[in-house]
Amino acid sequence: MNEKNLSVSELTELIRNCLEGSFSFVMVEGEISNCRPASSGHLYFSLKDSGAKIDAVMFRNRLRTLNFEPKDGMLLRVRGSLSVYAPRGTYSIVAEEMEIAGAGEILAMLEKRKQKLAAEGLFDSERKKPLPRFPAAVGVVSSPTGAAVRDILNILGRRAAGIKVIILPAPVQGDEAAEAIAARIRQANNWQLADVLIVGRGGGSLEDLLPFSEESVVRAVAASNIPVVSAVGHEIDWALSDFAADLRAPTPSAAAELVSESRAAAVGAIQSMAENIKTVMMTRLERAKLLLKPFSIADMEYRFRAILQPRLIRFDDAKDSLVKAISDRSASLGNRLEKAAAVLEAGSPLAVLERGFSVVLDEAGRVIRNSADVKKGERLCIRPLKGKIHAIAESIEI
Repeated sequence: MNEKNLSVSELTELIRNCLEGSFSFVMVEGEISNCRPASSGHLYFSLKDSGAKIDAVMFRNRLRTLNFEPKDGMLLRVRGSLSVYAPRGTYSIVAEEMEIAGAGEILAMLEKRKQKLAAEGLFDSERKKPLPRFPAAVGVVSSPTGAAVRDILNILGRRAAGIKVIILPAPVQGDEAAEAIAARIRQANNWQLADVLIVGRGGGSLEDLLPFSEESVVRAVAASNIPVVSAVGHEIDWALSDFAADLRAPTPSAAAELVSESRAAAVGAIQSMAENIKTVMMTRLERAKLLLKPFSIADMEYRFRAILQPRLIRFDDAKDSLVKAISDRSASLGNRLEKAAAVLEAGSPLAVLERGFSVVLDEAGRVIRNSADVKKGERLCIRPLKGKIHAIAESIEI
């Protein structure tokens, strides 16, 4: 057997010629995952099935021809060729065309689970709890070594220095991650460790984020008495815990901002409101001073007299009219009284007696008004104005 020592580059070149020459055209169907649009405009992703995975790329000029946006979990049919990347010793599919072959198994499973949990009411808006404006303690359920925790700590330290942060460590991917995350959420509630919880991780493929869509995690989030902010992956990522949480944040950094209103901003807002109140009060005081300026003591006295004087004159006139009316009425009544007295005086028996008349009484004391009532020899009593005269009737003339 003729043996020759090959360099790594020579071996890689042989492999590339073999693969690229033998597979200049391939059509592959698989589920897309780890979809990563690059800043250059190219799209890097993987195609996988239950037994294997292969990396793929679609360059920017071909990506423009697509009529849909590739996302993790889609089942795609890709046409292209195999290519070997020598610096890394890897091979991948260079996609020329791409079309949707059907819904991916993961997305179909998640949609079925979502419908089931939604039917139980776990995603209802009535269950959502408001976040505390100034929490004293924030719990973070995530990997303690992940970038998400570092971002959260940096933002909380900058926006709300002194806030208590409790890290509840849990793996964020893998078979054991879901139960660990759910257990940490229950632990935080049992011990009342925080005023608000952030549950999440940094970005990753759809498979990497699956623990946050497991039923155990979703149910733990929905049952939490502590308000929960779900912060799974990047803005385009999602998990079923987003729907059960009281609030969804597009990233862990955004979650930290949502649960920590800036103390400095709050103090600034209070100071601004205080300045506004002071300005308004000073403006009103100055306006009041301007309005009161014309009203000096002398001016106020003059205005008061101008208002009071006509009323005093009317009062004096009314008093004079009343006195005159009472006087006239008294005079009229006095005249009437004098006339009545004169009439009474004229009819008084004493007045008649004063004019020389006398009253004649018989022995029984009856007044004699007719001479026929007297008998000859009858004793009579004559009563002038003063004294009495006793007499005997000697003769009677009728």
